Amino acid sequence: MAKHPSSSVQQAREDLAAQLRELRLDAGLSAREVAALCGWHESKCSRVQSGHQALTDADIRAWCAACGADERVAAGLISQNRQLGSAYVEWQRMQRGGLKRLQETVIPLWELTSAFRIYEPGVMPGFFQTQGYAAALLGRIAAFFAIPSDGDEAAAARVERQRLLYSGQRRFAVVIEEAVLRTRIGDAEVMAGQLGHLLDVMSLPSVSLGVIPFTADRPMWPVEGFWILGDDQVVLETVSAKITVQQASEVDLYARTFAELSSMAIHGAAARQLITAAITAL
Repeated sequence: MAKHPSSSVQQAREDLAAQLRELRLDAGLSAREVAALCGWHESKCSRVQSGHQALTDADIRAWCAACGADERVAAGLISQNRQLGSAYVEWQRMQRGGLKRLQETVIPLWELTSAFRIYEPGVMPGFFQTQGYAAALLGRIAAFFAIPSDGDEAAAARVERQRLLYSGQRRFAVVIEEAVLRTRIGDAEVMAGQLGHLLDVMSLPSVSLGVIPFTADRPMWPVEGFWILGDDQVVLETVSAKITVQQASEVDLYARTFAELSSMAIHGAAARQLITAAITAL
Protein backbone atom coordinates (compact mmCIF):
# COMPACT_ATOMS: atom_id res chain seq x y z
CA MET A 1 0.00 0.00 0.00
CA ALA A 2 1.30 3.47 -0.90
CA LYS A 3 1.62 6.23 1.64
CA HIS A 4 -1.64 7.80 2.68
CA PRO A 5 -2.57 11.00 0.76
CA SER A 6 -2.96 12.87 4.06
CA SER A 7 0.39 13.50 5.76
CA SER A 8 -1.40 13.73 9.12
CA VAL A 9 -3.03 10.33 8.69
CA GLN A 10 0.21 8.81 7.41
CA GLN A 11 2.07 10.08 10.49
CA ALA A 12 -0.59 8.60 12.77
CA ARG A 13 -0.37 5.31 10.88
CA GLU A 14 3.41 5.29 11.34
CA ASP A 15 3.02 6.03 15.08
CA LEU A 16 0.72 3.01 15.40
CA ALA A 17 3.19 0.90 13.43
CA ALA A 18 5.99 1.96 15.79
CA GLN A 19 3.96 0.78 18.80
CA LEU A 20 3.40 -2.60 17.17
CA ARG A 21 7.10 -2.86 16.37
CA GLU A 22 7.93 -2.12 20.03
CA LEU A 23 5.60 -4.92 21.14
CA ARG A 24 7.49 -7.31 18.86
CA LEU A 25 10.88 -6.22 20.15
CA ASP A 26 9.73 -6.45 23.78
CA ALA A 27 8.58 -10.00 23.07
CA GLY A 28 11.99 -10.89 21.63
CA LEU A 29 10.49 -11.98 18.32
CA SER A 30 11.69 -11.44 14.79
CA ALA A 31 9.37 -10.12 12.11
CA ARG A 32 9.43 -13.55 10.46
CA GLU A 33 8.35 -15.20 13.71
CA VAL A 34 5.45 -12.79 14.22
CA ALA A 35 4.33 -13.34 10.63
CA ALA A 36 4.36 -17.11 11.17
CA LEU A 37 2.40 -16.85 14.44
CA CYS A 38 -0.19 -14.63 12.74
CA GLY A 39 -0.40 -16.83 9.67
CA TRP A 40 0.73 -14.01 7.39
CA HIS A 41 3.21 -13.72 4.58
CA GLU A 42 6.36 -12.04 5.85
CA SER A 43 5.82 -9.10 3.47
CA LYS A 44 2.61 -8.17 5.32
CA CYS A 45 4.53 -8.00 8.58
CA SER A 46 7.01 -5.68 6.89
CA ARG A 47 4.21 -3.41 5.61
CA VAL A 48 2.64 -3.29 9.07
CA GLN A 49 5.89 -2.14 10.66
CA SER A 50 6.49 0.52 7.98
CA GLY A 51 3.00 2.00 8.32
CA HIS A 52 2.04 1.03 4.76
CA GLN A 53 -0.60 -1.52 5.73
CA ALA A 54 -4.19 -0.61 6.63
CA LEU A 55 -5.05 -2.72 9.69
CA THR A 56 -8.23 -4.47 10.74
CA ASP A 57 -9.24 -5.21 14.34
CA ALA A 58 -8.34 -8.86 13.70
CA ASP A 59 -4.85 -7.90 12.48
CA ILE A 60 -4.13 -5.98 15.69
CA ARG A 61 -5.49 -8.75 17.93
CA ALA A 62 -3.39 -11.34 16.09
CA TRP A 63 -0.24 -9.23 16.44
CA CYS A 64 -0.84 -8.59 20.13
CA ALA A 65 -1.56 -12.28 20.78
CA ALA A 66 1.64 -13.30 19.00
CA CYS A 67 3.63 -10.83 21.13
CA GLY A 68 1.95 -11.85 24.39
CA ALA A 69 0.32 -8.45 24.92
CA ASP A 70 -2.82 -8.41 27.05
CA GLU A 71 -6.31 -7.54 25.83
CA ARG A 72 -6.14 -4.01 27.25
CA VAL A 73 -3.17 -3.21 25.01
CA ALA A 74 -4.99 -4.66 22.00
CA ALA A 75 -8.16 -2.70 22.79
CA GLY A 76 -6.20 0.56 23.06
CA LEU A 77 -4.47 0.00 19.73
CA ILE A 78 -7.76 -0.97 18.07
CA SER A 79 -9.36 2.25 19.32
CA GLN A 80 -6.41 4.26 17.99
CA ASN A 81 -6.69 2.50 14.62
CA ARG A 82 -10.42 3.21 14.35
CA GLN A 83 -9.83 6.93 14.96
CA LEU A 84 -7.19 6.79 12.25
CA GLY A 85 -9.74 5.29 9.87
CA SER A 86 -12.16 8.18 10.38
CA ALA A 87 -9.52 10.90 9.94
CA TYR A 88 -9.60 10.80 6.14
CA VAL A 89 -12.98 10.23 4.54
CA GLU A 90 -13.52 10.43 0.80
CA TRP A 91 -16.36 12.72 -0.27
CA GLN A 92 -17.86 10.14 -2.61
CA ARG A 93 -18.26 7.75 0.32
CA MET A 94 -19.74 10.46 2.55
CA GLN A 95 -22.14 11.63 -0.15
CA ARG A 96 -23.81 8.28 -0.72
CA GLY A 97 -26.60 9.20 1.70
CA GLY A 98 -27.21 12.50 -0.09
CA LEU A 99 -26.07 16.04 0.60
CA LYS A 100 -28.84 16.70 3.12
CA ARG A 101 -27.64 13.83 5.27
CA LEU A 102 -24.06 15.08 4.93
CA GLN A 103 -25.09 18.47 6.38
CA GLU A 104 -26.73 16.77 9.35
CA THR A 105 -23.83 14.51 10.27
CA VAL A 106 -21.64 17.35 11.56
CA ILE A 107 -24.20 18.78 13.98
CA PRO A 108 -23.35 16.57 17.02
CA LEU A 109 -19.68 17.58 16.84
CA TRP A 110 -20.47 21.25 16.36
CA GLU A 111 -22.90 21.23 19.28
CA LEU A 112 -20.04 20.06 21.49
CA THR A 113 -17.71 22.82 20.24
CA SER A 114 -17.66 26.14 22.07
CA ALA A 115 -15.05 27.98 19.97
CA PHE A 116 -14.60 27.96 16.19
CA ARG A 117 -11.71 29.48 14.25
CA ILE A 118 -12.54 29.41 10.55
CA TYR A 119 -10.53 30.45 7.50
CA GLU A 120 -12.00 30.33 3.99
CA PRO A 121 -10.10 31.59 0.92
CA GLY A 122 -12.78 31.28 -1.76
CA VAL A 123 -16.25 30.34 -0.53
CA MET A 124 -18.59 31.68 2.13
CA PRO A 125 -18.31 29.69 5.39
CA GLY A 126 -21.27 27.35 5.79
CA PHE A 127 -22.43 29.07 8.99
CA PHE A 128 -22.97 32.30 7.05
CA GLN A 129 -24.59 30.98 3.87
CA THR A 130 -28.09 31.97 2.81
CA GLN A 131 -30.38 29.27 1.47
CA GLY A 132 -30.04 30.65 -2.07
CA TYR A 133 -26.24 30.64 -1.94
CA ALA A 134 -26.15 27.19 -0.33
CA ALA A 135 -28.57 25.76 -2.92
CA ALA A 136 -26.46 27.12 -5.79
CA LEU A 137 -23.23 25.79 -4.29
CA LEU A 138 -24.58 22.37 -3.32
CA GLY A 139 -26.25 22.00 -6.72
CA ARG A 140 -22.89 22.49 -8.40
CA ILE A 141 -21.27 19.99 -6.02
CA ALA A 142 -23.97 17.41 -6.83
CA ALA A 143 -23.42 17.93 -10.55
CA PHE A 144 -19.63 17.70 -10.24
CA PHE A 145 -19.71 14.44 -8.29
CA ALA A 146 -22.61 13.06 -10.35
CA ILE A 147 -24.77 12.31 -7.33
CA PRO A 148 -28.56 12.68 -7.05
CA SER A 149 -29.36 16.30 -6.26
CA ASP A 150 -31.26 17.08 -3.09
CA GLY A 151 -29.87 20.60 -3.21
CA ASP A 152 -32.90 22.45 -1.82
CA GLU A 153 -33.29 20.11 1.14
CA ALA A 154 -29.53 20.09 1.72
CA ALA A 155 -29.46 23.90 1.60
CA ALA A 156 -32.28 24.08 4.16
CA ALA A 157 -30.35 21.69 6.42
CA ARG A 158 -27.20 23.80 6.06
CA VAL A 159 -29.07 26.99 6.95
CA GLU A 160 -30.72 25.27 9.94
CA ARG A 161 -27.27 24.73 11.46
CA GLN A 162 -26.94 28.50 11.81
CA ARG A 163 -29.02 28.32 14.99
CA LEU A 164 -25.68 27.69 16.70
CA LEU A 165 -24.72 31.29 15.89
CA TYR A 166 -27.54 32.51 18.08
CA SER A 167 -27.15 30.15 21.03
CA GLY A 168 -24.96 32.60 22.96
CA GLN A 169 -22.76 29.73 24.08
CA ARG A 170 -20.30 29.65 21.19
CA ARG A 171 -17.75 31.99 19.67
CA PHE A 172 -16.90 32.22 15.97
CA ALA A 173 -13.68 33.87 14.84
CA VAL A 174 -13.82 33.90 11.04
CA VAL A 175 -11.33 35.15 8.47
CA ILE A 176 -12.13 35.20 4.76
CA GLU A 177 -10.28 36.45 1.72
CA GLU A 178 -11.80 39.33 -0.25
CA ALA A 179 -12.16 36.81 -3.10
CA VAL A 180 -15.04 35.24 -1.14
CA LEU A 181 -16.98 38.49 -1.59
CA ARG A 182 -16.30 38.60 -5.32
CA THR A 183 -16.59 34.93 -6.32
CA ARG A 184 -20.09 34.59 -7.75
CA ILE A 185 -22.00 31.55 -6.54
CA GLY A 186 -25.46 31.79 -8.05
CA ASP A 187 -26.70 34.87 -9.91
CA ALA A 188 -26.33 38.51 -8.93
CA GLU A 189 -29.52 38.44 -6.85
CA VAL A 190 -28.30 35.43 -4.86
CA MET A 191 -24.92 37.08 -4.26
CA ALA A 192 -26.49 40.38 -3.21
CA GLY A 193 -28.67 38.53 -0.71
CA GLN A 194 -25.67 36.60 0.56
CA LEU A 195 -23.53 39.68 1.06
CA GLY A 196 -26.37 41.51 2.75
CA HIS A 197 -26.78 38.57 5.12
CA LEU A 198 -23.06 38.67 5.85
CA LEU A 199 -23.46 42.29 6.99
CA ASP A 200 -26.18 41.12 9.38
CA VAL A 201 -24.36 38.16 10.93
CA MET A 202 -21.10 40.04 11.46
CA SER A 203 -22.95 42.23 13.95
CA LEU A 204 -23.77 39.27 16.18
CA PRO A 205 -21.92 39.29 19.53
CA SER A 206 -20.84 35.68 18.95
CA VAL A 207 -19.11 36.52 15.64
CA SER A 208 -15.78 38.16 14.82
CA LEU A 209 -15.40 38.56 11.06
CA GLY A 210 -12.19 39.66 9.37
CA VAL A 211 -11.63 40.15 5.64
CA ILE A 212 -8.16 40.05 4.07
CA PRO A 213 -8.17 42.65 1.26
CA PHE A 214 -6.67 41.99 -2.15
CA THR A 215 -4.24 44.83 -1.39
CA ALA A 216 -3.01 43.42 1.95
CA ASP A 217 0.74 43.14 2.49
CA ARG A 218 0.95 39.40 3.11
CA PRO A 219 3.35 37.74 5.55
CA MET A 220 1.16 34.60 5.09
CA TRP A 221 0.04 33.35 1.69
CA PRO A 222 -3.50 32.06 1.04
CA VAL A 223 -3.79 28.44 2.16
CA GLU A 224 -6.50 25.80 2.05
CA GLY A 225 -9.66 26.51 4.01
CA PHE A 226 -9.74 25.02 7.50
CA TRP A 227 -11.85 24.99 10.66
CA ILE A 228 -10.26 24.74 14.10
CA LEU A 229 -12.75 23.19 16.51
CA GLY A 230 -11.87 24.04 20.09
CA ASP A 231 -8.16 23.52 20.73
CA ASP A 232 -7.64 19.94 19.69
CA GLN A 233 -9.10 19.32 16.24
CA VAL A 234 -8.85 20.79 12.73
CA VAL A 235 -11.12 19.91 9.82
CA LEU A 236 -10.20 20.75 6.25
CA GLU A 237 -11.73 19.85 2.93
CA THR A 238 -9.92 18.99 -0.29
CA VAL A 239 -11.50 18.23 -3.64
CA SER A 240 -11.43 14.52 -2.85
CA ALA A 241 -11.81 14.18 0.92
CA LYS A 242 -12.55 15.57 4.33
CA ILE A 243 -9.51 15.42 6.59
CA THR A 244 -9.54 15.59 10.38
CA VAL A 245 -6.28 16.60 12.07
CA GLN A 246 -5.83 15.78 15.76
CA GLN A 247 -2.07 15.52 16.19
CA ALA A 248 -1.09 18.28 18.64
CA SER A 249 1.84 19.60 16.60
CA GLU A 250 -0.31 19.97 13.47
CA VAL A 251 -3.21 21.55 15.35
CA ASP A 252 -0.72 24.07 16.74
CA LEU A 253 0.53 24.78 13.21
CA TYR A 254 -3.00 25.61 12.06
CA ALA A 255 -3.53 27.80 15.13
CA ARG A 256 -0.37 29.75 14.24
CA THR A 257 -1.53 30.01 10.64
CA PHE A 258 -4.91 31.38 11.74
CA ALA A 259 -3.19 33.97 13.94
CA GLU A 260 -1.05 35.11 11.00
CA LEU A 261 -4.05 35.37 8.69
CA SER A 262 -6.07 37.21 11.33
CA SER A 263 -3.32 39.79 11.67
CA MET A 264 -3.76 40.73 7.99
CA ALA A 265 -7.55 41.02 8.12
CA ILE A 266 -9.59 44.17 8.54
CA HIS A 267 -12.62 44.20 10.82
CA GLY A 268 -15.61 46.34 11.71
CA ALA A 269 -16.38 49.37 9.56
CA ALA A 270 -13.47 48.72 7.19
CA ALA A 271 -14.69 45.18 6.50
CA ARG A 272 -18.23 46.48 6.01
CA GLN A 273 -16.93 48.85 3.36
CA LEU A 274 -15.40 45.97 1.40
CA ILE A 275 -18.66 44.02 1.59
CA THR A 276 -20.70 47.03 0.53
CA ALA A 277 -18.33 47.66 -2.37
CA ALA A 278 -18.81 44.05 -3.52
CA ILE A 279 -22.60 44.51 -3.43
CA THR A 280 -22.29 47.72 -5.46
CA ALA A 281 -20.11 45.93 -8.02
CA LEU A 282 -22.94 43.46 -8.70
